[in-house]
Amino acid sequence: MSLSVQWLTMAMMLLSGIGMGVVFDGYRVVSDELKINRWWIPVFDLLYWIAATVIVFQVLSASNEGEVRTYVFLGLLLGIGCYYWLFSRIVVRLVHGLIRATRAIIQFAVRAFVLLVIRPLGLLYKLAKLILAFLLAFTIFLFRIVLQLLRPLWVLVRWMTRPIARPAARWIAGLVVPLAARWRLRERSESVTRFMMKCWKLVFKRSKDG
Repeated sequence: MSLSVQWLTMAMMLLSGIGMGVVFDGYRVVSDELKINRWWIPVFDLLYWIAATVIVFQVLSASNEGEVRTYVFLGLLLGIGCYYWLFSRIVVRLVHGLIRATRAIIQFAVRAFVLLVIRPLGLLYKLAKLILAFLLAFTIFLFRIVLQLLRPLWVLVRWMTRPIARPAARWIAGLVVPLAARWRLRERSESVTRFMMKCWKLVFKRSKDG
């Protein structure tokens, strides 16, 4: 393996170590901010190391076809050490700032949504209820006025039709009673009622026996 490939591989491992440090600090800060249960920390740590191993192996495969040498581990250790010596505090502060900015943006979006959408909809709902209540009260008021205006007319019509109301009622009764007697409506209704009662008792008895 040529010297240039070895230096390239070492540089790639150095960058991989720095990247591992960045991801680890970011994951640690996010887990602290989200207050993840301590029982899940070992699981996430294991997933982190598995992902880091896979990524480092892919970088190593791309740089020197996956050949593992001492300078590979040396590059990783130098990268991790340089990161925690020079960049760790900056990255932690940056991640904290990004989290605070994200929370501020979400809170602003929620407040804007409430102010621009929820509150206008609530005001429109209250206004619609007020208008409907006013229209209902106005309709009832008009209906009462119409009834008061029509009452004299109804009294007049009833007074005018009183002489013919009783004879008309007797005439209608004289027509209905013979028809009912001819068609035996009473007997038929009673037979239908008895049949329905028998069916009901039969169904009730079967359901009780079952």
